Amino acid sequence: MAMLYVNGEQIKTPSTLEWGLQDILGGDSGRTQDAVMHNNRISQKRKLSLSWNNPTKEEASAILKSFNSEYVEIKYPDAMSGAEETRTFYVGDRSAPMKTWTVNQRRYSSISFELNER
Repeated sequence: MAMLYVNGEQIKTPSTLEWGLQDILGGDSGRTQDAVMHNNRISQKRKLSLSWNNPTKEEASAILKSFNSEYVEIKYPDAMSGAEETRTFYVGDRSAPMKTWTVNQRRYSSISFELNER
């Protein structure tokens, strides 16, 4: 079984998948005059940080095309639930620095970006 599915399609397993949980706070959250913090959590959202090490130009293209939609449905292993989950995410800025670009060796050093739950 693959680690990640994007819009129902299996993709290359990332070198790193970092799971995160963000608290979404209401507008009335903040510190009062007595310096006590008052959180008004209205929701929690998942955040996934993904990276692939040393992808070929073909792998880089396939990965970036898979995540090019405004929103993507991701099936992934969720650390909190302990199960495979499917959620809708939007993709942050993507980067793919080049490593080597010679005649027989065309690779990027990595591809990385963050997914934030919608």
